Amino acid sequence: MPLSVSDVRSSPKDQIAHAVEVLGHAKQRLEVFKAIYRGKKKIKTVNEIARATGLKRIRVLQEAKLLADNQIVRAIRIAGALAYEKDPFYSAQKNRILRYVRDPVAFSGLPTKTRPLVIWPKSVAINMPKSRIHARYITIDDIDSFRRIARMRIDPEDYVAIPESKFKNGIAKILGERGKFKDWGGERNDLYTNKVRISGRRLPAAFAFKGKGTRGILTPRHMGKNGDQIQRLFKTPASVFIVQYWGQIHESIVEQMAEFAKVKSAFEGSLVQYGIIDGSDSYRLLKAYAWAFR
Repeated sequence: MPLSVSDVRSSPKDQIAHAVEVLGHAKQRLEVFKAIYRGKKKIKTVNEIARATGLKRIRVLQEAKLLADNQIVRAIRIAGALAYEKDPFYSAQKNRILRYVRDPVAFSGLPTKTRPLVIWPKSVAINMPKSRIHARYITIDDIDSFRRIARMRIDPEDYVAIPESKFKNGIAKILGERGKFKDWGGERNDLYTNKVRISGRRLPAAFAFKGKGTRGILTPRHMGKNGDQIQRLFKTPASVFIVQYWGQIHESIVEQMAEFAKVKSAFEGSLVQYGIIDGSDSYRLLKAYAWAFR
């Protein structure tokens, strides 16, 4: 009797999240997954999957192997031919998995053991006069240090992501920052510098970079293991806070940054500026300062 490749009793939500993350936005992998789990037939050969998807056999083998390596399907042989068998748990959860793949925002609200749901209060009561709160949302075009991007115009979808470390080092070069910034668990920021200039003033700034490993729309769920990366970012002794990601950044990220900026401004009695750099703005930086990212 074949053994199940998944342990349903361990954590069903973790297994669903695992499948969604493996499928990601890989269109061909998704087609192979749907072909294997379509209909009542429990086992599909490579040739059957190729016919159902219209993909070449070699591509089916590549994507199906990745699914098998991640225990989403089981690779077997029938009369010497390679085939793939459905997993009972994933077969029962197929529609739910596909829904989360299509809707990253809904997926961000799926609590798991490794990523518990962090519920942020809808409002925070601060017993401070409004005159003490000075929080300002800025864009990349407001930062004097990046003024060369003003002449860069690109298609919003016309960009190719580069590794997080390479992008971070490039930003440091543009700012003239010679320090070394190594990632480690629990850090407050990915780059801290006092060389950012806004409106002619030199200000301390903290950056949080999300690399190519993060997929889909960036939501608070993706910000640190416990969803507290923005909170930790605002503990940095800075007055400018930036979140960068090679893709779309959900409005909930900006909302969180705004609340922390208001709190920090109220308690410190100073101007706190915050903003995001999404995929298209990241690529504008890449094009405007190509020398820094080589």
